[in-house]
Amino acid sequence: MGTDEASAVEISEPLLISKAVEIVPEWKEQITIRGLLVSALLGTLFCVITHKLNLTVGIIPSLNVAAGLLGFFFVKSWTQFASKFGFSVKPFTRQENTVIQTCVVACYGLAFSGGFGSYMLALDQRTYQLIGADYPGNHPEDVKNPGLWWMIGFLFVVSFLGLFSLVPLRKVMVLDYKLTYPSGTATAMLINSFHTLTGAELAGKQVSCLGKYLSISLVWSCFKWFFSGIGDSCGFDNFPTLGLALFKNTFYFDFSPTYVGCGLICPHIVNCSVLLGAILSWGIMWPLISMHAGEWYPAGLGNNDFKGLYGYKVFISIALILGDGLYNLIKIITITIKELVKSNSKKNSIPIMQEIMADNRNSIDSETAKLLLEQKQRDETFLKDRIPSWIAASGYVGLAAVSTATIPMIFPPLKWYLVLCSYVFAPALAFCNSYGTGLTDWSLASTYGKIGLFIFASLVGKDGGVVAGLAACGVMMSIVSTAADLMQDFKTGYLTLSSAKSMFVSQIVGTAMGCIIAPLTFWMYWTAFDIGDPDGPYKAPYAVIFREMAILGVEGFGELPKHCLAICCGFFVAALVINLLRDVTPTKVSQFIPIPMAMAVPFYIGAYFAIDMFVGTVILFVWEKINRKDSEDYAGAVASGLICGDGIWTIPSAILSIFRINPPICMYFGPASSH
Repeated sequence: MGTDEASAVEISEPLLISKAVEIVPEWKEQITIRGLLVSALLGTLFCVITHKLNLTVGIIPSLNVAAGLLGFFFVKSWTQFASKFGFSVKPFTRQENTVIQTCVVACYGLAFSGGFGSYMLALDQRTYQLIGADYPGNHPEDVKNPGLWWMIGFLFVVSFLGLFSLVPLRKVMVLDYKLTYPSGTATAMLINSFHTLTGAELAGKQVSCLGKYLSISLVWSCFKWFFSGIGDSCGFDNFPTLGLALFKNTFYFDFSPTYVGCGLICPHIVNCSVLLGAILSWGIMWPLISMHAGEWYPAGLGNNDFKGLYGYKVFISIALILGDGLYNLIKIITITIKELVKSNSKKNSIPIMQEIMADNRNSIDSETAKLLLEQKQRDETFLKDRIPSWIAASGYVGLAAVSTATIPMIFPPLKWYLVLCSYVFAPALAFCNSYGTGLTDWSLASTYGKIGLFIFASLVGKDGGVVAGLAACGVMMSIVSTAADLMQDFKTGYLTLSSAKSMFVSQIVGTAMGCIIAPLTFWMYWTAFDIGDPDGPYKAPYAVIFREMAILGVEGFGELPKHCLAICCGFFVAALVINLLRDVTPTKVSQFIPIPMAMAVPFYIGAYFAIDMFVGTVILFVWEKINRKDSEDYAGAVASGLICGDGIWTIPSAILSIFRINPPICMYFGPASSH
């Protein structure tokens, strides 16, 4: 996340607000009907994209910038269209743009924290069967298949608590500690730039660029469909671009606009780490381990048998993910404690500073005075529409009570006192995660979820521990994730002169939308495609990983294949050491050290998407060398267009699949000798 931090530091205050003092609309005027309609439309699109990424590779880039850009495009188009026909329309303000962006991010955030590709799917029948009925700790009673109504109900009872847990601390986080929240600051800068004359011109160009690549991506995805036949070995998705020998080891370019777009949006080091992980696993380790079939594990096992090579793939991925998560958790908690101590010791000196400024007021130049005036207006706007602490406290207690009563009905092994226990500790974890996100832009929601998973799975034990652990993971993830998102949005709102009340209300509305839209869009995938098929396009990689973690929490390490535990320990320690090296070496060295979390993903899924993402990063690298300014202005728009176009095509392809309309052609490649 180093790149985000750098961009946040470079943002100078004058860029953030163009006029010294501006008239800010009332908080109710910042939330409009057209804004909510646009939010629902974009929320649906981004939920579709998030599910697609969740169910295929599990890497989800930040779509905040795309949300701000598309929100601007839709409302601008609407106002221009309406004014042409003589309707009087309200001007489109930066505050309305911020509310739309907040609403969209809250909505699609639930497609991730709702666990549709991880803990929720880990409970289904297919994941249970994949691990094997004879696998110790994998019990048939620990199965709960996805159901539209219970998923919507579960999201409604867990998703709002995070919003109420930290509202009283917004002044402390944003004004007192002056936390950066790099993504929130970058989004604010983008929205502010749209609403200046020069910025609106660039925004118009970015929107047309996004539209162009969205169209190309949509047409290409449609074209690919015609050749994809029935089954999973046809079409461009199985094109042996690097030869048949490498194709067998999943090294090929699969012409996916989504992954190329991810490569353009993710930092270079993330893409290179993914490729390195692919080479290390599919290029070196799996071929070497498979040579020991019959010695380390029984020969002739199926591709998805945990007693064979598949077991190594899953557990080594888990070791890397846990090593990286644990290191970052310890690091961010340490930074948080240090910063809190430092800021408390600084507080005494603040009044003296104010006195000095008062004495030197005459000598302050006009530029500084203007900045101080803008600062004052931002502070006043942020503090004006207060959300009373009693509302936050009673909201949290009331929702926790409802949730404590309801969750055991959905997941009986997670008893009410365990749910209550998690809600007592959750605000402290939410604070740690929000503070850490403010400093580093790194939300560790899934790490807190995994900690909850292990603790509750081992507490409940063999009788229902798997279900209890996975459900607890969902509760934890929802709270810490939404709390960090809310603080990020408060920072954006602070810098765009948006009311804190309108931010809070739009976050609640966006979350309510997400509780309905995220399960509905997931249901489209669930009914149209073969979710969780390890040989299909929608492998849902994290479903197996999360279920295995829960079984591990209950059963321990007894059933791993030969030498698997030793290799896992090696990778766990390697993840800690690599992260430590990234932190202790100077930037010119650390920028070339890979990220273990990114390396872990291809270990289990395959190398094909790593090739696509690397193509994206190479395009961006060359573009930066040829014209850095252009690449900075348009790379995000191109990437968003590629991802959104491919995401939009998912909807018609799902409808075709539901109606059992199959592609007419199967394009297949095989060795010449077989013909």
